[in-house]
Amino acid sequence: MRKNKLLEIIKNGKAIVNGWLQIPSSFSAEVMAHQGWDSLTIDMQHGVIDYPNALQMLQAISTTEVVPMARVNWNEPGQIMKILDAGAYGIICPMVSNKEQAEKFVQACMYPPKGYRSFGPIRGLIYGGSDYANYANDEILKIAMIETSEALQKLDEIMSTPGLSGIYIGPADLSLAIGQKPAFDNSEGTPTYEQIVNILKHAKKNNLFAGIHNATAEYAKKMIELGFQLVTIGSDQRYMSAGAKSAVSKLKIVDSKEESKAY
Repeated sequence: MRKNKLLEIIKNGKAIVNGWLQIPSSFSAEVMAHQGWDSLTIDMQHGVIDYPNALQMLQAISTTEVVPMARVNWNEPGQIMKILDAGAYGIICPMVSNKEQAEKFVQACMYPPKGYRSFGPIRGLIYGGSDYANYANDEILKIAMIETSEALQKLDEIMSTPGLSGIYIGPADLSLAIGQKPAFDNSEGTPTYEQIVNILKHAKKNNLFAGIHNATAEYAKKMIELGFQLVTIGSDQRYMSAGAKSAVSKLKIVDSKEESKAY
């Protein structure tokens, strides 16, 4: 089976630089894949991407050495299994709030006896290799998002789930969970920043890598220095918006409208 290069990055104590895809286009995915990311995550939760889009985007990413991942829209086994069958090498699952949900997620990613994933890796065999089924349980990353008030009370319970690879922080939903306005790149001393540090501490305690979504490369660098081993910066949609707005603003006055805090 094709090795998951992200596992080697984590093992060596380095950080994965992850890109985020929200635009349902194989061409934009291919363009992003040629920009030097370690991995690209297809956002099927807040992006405008459905399964046929995602399949073509996975094919486009596969023209490079970038590792393909996907964020599913919910902890739903059918969707998890189907995007794995399409060739995703990592799954980010939103809103994991307790151990039962974490176990359900991990087991949907794994073939028996460790899980209940149904066999039928139609494109996984093409991307991963003919021996895909023998090693998929170990090669595929299973990443639970920590972003609810319940999850904050059950960090060790969630993170001790057998087979879980790592956790991922969605700072906007995390902010909402503790009564704050949704925001990225939270400053030190803010309630959300304190929770981010606390989640990271628990991840290290449970020997899991931790990831976080960032608005800027500068903040992502700060998170790496703090100990995060997976950092996402912006998204394809945000890069398109920022680049276009910057160019147009040099020629005319442009009304600045705040972009959505969704990611």
